[in-house]
Amino acid sequence: MSEANLTMSSPVPEMREAPAFAIPHKKLVMWLFIISDAITFGAILFAYGYLRNATTDWPRPFESSSVLNAYIMTFILVTSSLTMLIAIRAAKSGEKPKAIVWSLLTVAGGLIFALLHLKEWLGLIGGGLRLFANPWGSGLFGAAFFSITGLHLTHVVAGCIAITVVTLGYKRGRYDSMDLEIWGLYWHFVDMVWMFVVPFVYLLNVKR
Repeated sequence: MSEANLTMSSPVPEMREAPAFAIPHKKLVMWLFIISDAITFGAILFAYGYLRNATTDWPRPFESSSVLNAYIMTFILVTSSLTMLIAIRAAKSGEKPKAIVWSLLTVAGGLIFALLHLKEWLGLIGGGLRLFANPWGSGLFGAAFFSITGLHLTHVVAGCIAITVVTLGYKRGRYDSMDLEIWGLYWHFVDMVWMFVVPFVYLLNVKR
């Protein structure tokens, strides 16, 4: 048999495409989503800042005591980021039961945050706040407030659903620590966005 035939008959190793930028594809997709979402939130907060500065009768409906609810929500959301971090570390260490517990604690924190947010909304609506009207000043405040906080709340609820689904799949062996880490990135992003929402929407609108 000739050397050419030997070359043709020898098995060729399978060539697999390396992940782009040496990042797993699923994680890359999440990073791209986070970047695009950050641009969206940035644009909305910029528009809010412009409206606030350009409107002479912009209301300041929050009392110093009422902002306490925003502080509590912030504490809960920051704590849920910590529990998510513990869950990811446990998953990477092979401590599956611990990872599941801490992931579900993260979901619980997100749900408590959402309930406190809805309670706040109902209180403001009861005080007369509407999408384009309120008893304190410019009606644009309601549109800006509900748009920003509503978009963030939607992200929190979506994160709770996604983390629950991934955690249950991880429990059955369908997902691994990488999947938990990817949704951990999303959850930390939601936490970071809230750190901009609190000073812009709440602290700058406290009555003086």
